[in-house]
Parts: sequence; C-alpha cells; structure tokens
Amino acid sequence: MTESKTELLTWLNDLLQLKYSRVDQCGTGAAYCQIMDSIYGKCDVPISKVKFASKTEYDYFNNFKILQSVFNNHQIDKAIPMDKLAQCRYNDNLEFLQWIKKYWDAFYPGGGYDATARRNGKAKPASPSHAFPAHGHHHTADDARATPGRTAPREHFSAAEKDHQAKEMSKQIADLKAAGDTLEKERNFYYLKLRDY
Repeated sequence: MTESKTELLTWLNDLLQLKYSRVDQCGTGAAYCQIMDSIYGKCDVPISKVKFASKTEYDYFNNFKILQSVFNNHQIDKAIPMDKLAQCRYNDNLEFLQWIKKYWDAFYPGGGYDATARRNGKAKPASPSHAFPAHGHHHTADDARATPGRTAPREHFSAAEKDHQAKEMSKQIADLKAAGDTLEKERNFYYLKLRDY
C-alpha cells in the first residue's frame, strides 16, 4: 500500500524538520539526499556538499549526483530520473518519494536523527548505528527503538533479504510503469477513434 501525499509530507517534514507543503519541492534533490543521510549517516553522505537553498536546475543536478553516488556506493539498483525530478514535476517526485519512503522503512537503523544540525554542519559524530557499511550492519535491540514521532523498523532483515526487497520494489515500479504506459496507449487509441467520429 502506497502512502498518500499528505502522509509522505508529514513523514518528510517530521524526519527532516522541514516545512514542505508540496511534493514537487523535493525536486531540488536536497531532501532525498538527507533521507539517505538519515539511513547511512555522515560516513557515506557528504551532506555539506548538498545545496539546500538551491534555486537553479544546475544546483538540483549537483544534489542528484550526490544522491546517485550514495546509491552506487550502496549498490541500490534504482534509476534516479534526474531530468524529471529536477523539473519539479509532481507525479515524478511523488513516485520517487513513495519509493524512497519504502526504502527508508526497510533500512532506517532507528534512533534519533537531528536533521537541522546535519544541515548546519553542527552534528555530533555519527552514532555507531550510522557508522556501518552498506550491507555489513547487524541490527540490535537498541536499533529497533524508535524516538517519539518516528517509525521504527518493523522487522530485522539480513543484507540478502534487504537486497531482495529492493529488487522486488524496483520490479514492482517497472511493472506499474509498464501498465501505465499500456493504459496511456489504449486511452490514446480510443481517443483517436472517438475523434474520427
């Protein structure tokens, strides 16, 4: 079950201590980078290079390049449609935000995350729960504790299970895109038929 726009914005604003009112505001790429930072910590995400007050597509693309490098480092098999996201299109950003939320639910190590301090570069050193390699972290009981207002990981998964889940999610997205393309072609076909009458 995918989450609604309102649920996603509430989660995003709570996690990152932002005041986003629209999903297309994620098109700068900064929020996506910081979501990955909440999972992997400063060991893997150069959050100081992310441009949070960016106003140009050039800055947006720099943010997405940082995000792509995090995906590559952690062998995340998900294409980032930079061109579409950077144009701040609602549907593209909603779809990507839904995917990244599912990924966060599966991989977030739990514990607190001070998003404002991370953005301002005043964060404390990463806690042990953040200082782990992509697939080498083993969850402990401490990791499962949630802070108020945050979602704890629902289950503990091995690295192989997480990889399998990520591949399954990517496959589901590809299937949904294919189904959407088919429906669009059918719609256009019947529209042309009706127009001929």
